Order: sequence, then C-alpha cells, then structure tokens
Amino acid sequence: MQEQQLLKPNEWSYCDFFWADKKDPQGTSCLTGFEVLLQKQLKGKQIQKEMAEFIRERIKIEEEYAKSLSKLSQIPLASQEEGTVGECWAQLKKSLEDEAEVHLKFSSKLQSEVEKPLLTFRENFKKDMKRYEHHIADLRKQLGGRHASVEKARKALADRQKDLELKTQQLEIKLSNKIEEDIKKARRKSTQAGDDLMRCVDLYNQSQSRWFEETVTTSLELERLEVERVEMIRHHLCQYTTLRHETDMFNQSTVERVDQLLQSVDPIRDRELWVEENKTGEIRPVNVEI
Repeated sequence: MQEQQLLKPNEWSYCDFFWADKKDPQGTSCLTGFEVLLQKQLKGKQIQKEMAEFIRERIKIEEEYAKSLSKLSQIPLASQEEGTVGECWAQLKKSLEDEAEVHLKFSSKLQSEVEKPLLTFRENFKKDMKRYEHHIADLRKQLGGRHASVEKARKALADRQKDLELKTQQLEIKLSNKIEEDIKKARRKSTQAGDDLMRCVDLYNQSQSRWFEETVTTSLELERLEVERVEMIRHHLCQYTTLRHETDMFNQSTVERVDQLLQSVDPIRDRELWVEENKTGEIRPVNVEI
C-alpha cells in the first residue's frame, strides 16, 4: 500500500488513529478502534456522574455546617455581657447566623449551577452511543461479508483458470473435438468467474467507501462531543470556584461589623455605662461628729 497521509495532520484527531483493532486490557478479546472511542465516551459520562456525586457531598457538608452555625448562634452563653464588649459579642453571634445564610445560599447555588448540570448533561447519551455503535457495526459486518465474497470469488477464478490450463494441456497432447468443447466451456466459466470477482470487488469497494466515510463522520462527531463535554466541565468547575470566592467574600463581610466593634471596645466606657445603670448612691460615709 502507498503511505497514507493523515486526514487532519497535527490535530491528533480521532479520525486518524483508530482504524485497527486492539486487545482489551485483559487480553481476552479485541475491540475495534471505534469501540475504543465509544468506551472513552461512556467512561467520560460515568466520570461526569461521579463529579456530580462529589459536588453533592460538598453540598451536604455546606448544609450541615450552616445548620451547626445557626444552632450555635442561638446558644445564650455570655449573653449577659454588657457595654461595648456586650455589643461586640452580640454582633459576633449574629455574624454566625449571617454566615450560616451565606453557606446555605452557596449550597443552593452549587446544586442548581454545578451539580444538576453535571448530572443531567446528555441524559440520553447512552442511547445515542448505542445507535452509533450499531450503525458502524452493521457497516463493518457488511464489509466483512463482502470481503469474504471477494476471497471466495478469487478462489473460484483461480480454480477455473487452473481447469482451463489443464484442458489446454490435454488438447496439446491429444486433439479431440470433445476436449475443444471442454476448453470452450472452461473458458466461459473462467470468464464468468472473472466477472463475478470484479462484481464482488466493486461491491466490496462500495461498502468500504461507505464504512470509511461513516466512520470518519461519526468519529469526528464523537470528537466534537468530547470537546463539548470537557468545555462543559471546565465551565461548571469555574462556576464552582466563582461561587466559592463569593462565599469567602460574603463570609468576610459578616465579620466586618465585628471588627469595627472590636475597635470600639473601651473598658472605661463600659465602666461608665455600667455605673450609670447600676449605681446605688453617691453619698459616701463620713466621720461622726459630736
């Protein structure tokens, strides 16, 4: 065969590298190149599902964390602290409730913007892959049948030519009308066998051309789907990191008021406020004079 040029040079395209069969990892059977591509697609779908399950676990952690923060914010410990420290402590407890709300919103957005898209992307994907598999397998089976017909016709032609050669040799040894008639019949059969071979070759080439074209077209479609899948995953994982950054930013905002109040904590002011509210009298005892 002449050296073939790649259909899409320098692109590592599916349509150039999956024409031969390959043994499965166990070495027990062969996979066609196209079946290797299909397995790649189905593996990608499964991994995508596992990514969604991973995000679901992250959502559960966020929900449980938010619930724990909210519960902690309601505990009345140290609630009787007064003054600037008391105000700061109350704000700190409120920040827990605010942070809990942030994490609840984060978990909700993870569910709608990351987990669900990963889980539902190409819901009918397996059906589409089965359709591709059956279509290419049918073409390959037809091609195999027509290749067998070519080989059968090739053998038949060889047998007819051998028979014609034998009868021609017999005629050279002994002239006979019967042998001449046999030679004519053998020549007709040889010609017919040659015609049958050409017809089988034409049918094989037609099947080969269709199988080649459909395999290229379908493998390029699988290539496009894989690019789309990877881009989709990248997009939604970027969305995850964006949401995570937003969560950090909102969490930071929940403690900003606490930071401000901490700067205002003043033990002298606290003493002033406490004395003003709780004083019992300003008259001090004096010495008794007689």
